[in-house]
Amino acid sequence: MDVLSDAIAAMRTGRPHASLTRRDSPCRMRFLGQGGVGFHSVVEGSARLVPADGGIAPVALGPGDVVFITHRGAYELVGERDGEPPAAAMICGAYFLDESRPHPLLTELPDFVHLAAGDVDGGPLRAVLGLLRAELDEPQPGSDSIVTSYLDTLLLLILRTWWLRVRGGTGDLTGWAAALADPAVAAALRAVHSDPAHPWTVGELGALSSLSRAPFARRFTASVGMPPLGYLTWWRMTLAAGWLRDPDEAPLRSVAERAGYASEFAFAKAFKREFGLAPGRYRKLRAAG
Repeated sequence: MDVLSDAIAAMRTGRPHASLTRRDSPCRMRFLGQGGVGFHSVVEGSARLVPADGGIAPVALGPGDVVFITHRGAYELVGERDGEPPAAAMICGAYFLDESRPHPLLTELPDFVHLAAGDVDGGPLRAVLGLLRAELDEPQPGSDSIVTSYLDTLLLLILRTWWLRVRGGTGDLTGWAAALADPAVAAALRAVHSDPAHPWTVGELGALSSLSRAPFARRFTASVGMPPLGYLTWWRMTLAAGWLRDPDEAPLRSVAERAGYASEFAFAKAFKREFGLAPGRYRKLRAAG
């Protein structure tokens, strides 16, 4: 699952935030569409999540349920029946992501990932939700950093729980769910993510799972959506863009080396082909923004 961790880390910007919301009287909670992703965990009561665009059916949420939202449109949390409060208590969390270059693993997620209480109970996700609730309920010295750590952990646990559920289903896996479940493809992805600067070849990546070049390349491309070396370049550029956004990051020469390029010139050429901007210009614009 290191690939999942890397995908999240590459997209994350800013600090996540969370709140413990209580509603004691009938009302509707409306959330406007915006960048990033978030979740709601029903602590007590029940609610329906209703997308404003009507694109999918409302999602019924009961006590202990968690819903993860990637939907970019507005939605509401309303009572299970008209006139009921959305929930007696609910933990709401939000994460900010750089959506200019989203990892395909996240773009394949459905708009709403509903994890019923039975999917969550007895596991680490429920335990971390309990710890988060305690910090939000009674903040103590250090709570700001502790809450941030819990939210980072929760994001990965929610996605891992969903992925394990998909992998354990009866249907055929497709896309990144298939990639992470395929030992040959997963081994290559882990290798690329663990050492992006290495001059990987298709044959070398295939050999990690004892596959010859052509069968491995077909298998990788079918699930990931791009050839092995295409993904290597995409991942290198994604990492480089993140390093360039960091005002305290190393000079361009060091960024080029970390991205697997022997010279700053070669890196700049590849970066401009990918982003339409020279890396130095990209860094200045991001710093100004």
